[in-house]
Amino acid sequence: MSKRDDLIAKYAADLKEKCGVNADMDLLTKVTIGCGPSIYNADSSTVSSSDESELATVKNNFLIKKLGLTDSDDLDAGIASVMEQYGQSNRNKYRAVVYYLLTKHFGKESAY
Repeated sequence: MSKRDDLIAKYAADLKEKCGVNADMDLLTKVTIGCGPSIYNADSSTVSSSDESELATVKNNFLIKKLGLTDSDDLDAGIASVMEQYGQSNRNKYRAVVYYLLTKHFGKESAY
């Protein structure tokens, strides 16, 4: 298996164990590919839920630019909901998993 396939398997396990979600593997694969090379870097492969600038980046670069959503309080509420679902105490929140959960939360699977 390639390194990306290993990461996708790790993300699927994370979704099942920490979020209680059985991943749509096709969508998870597309979201992971969409993250690009960031998934291979230790710092950029995770999202810090306590860093406001990091959450603003997720909102602007992913929700607004990638998914085509309009900026509103709903986006902040969606991010907060996903972070809560992933578990605030969980230190490693993988970017691909967060993006997958946000895609599902906002029903924007069609973006992929």
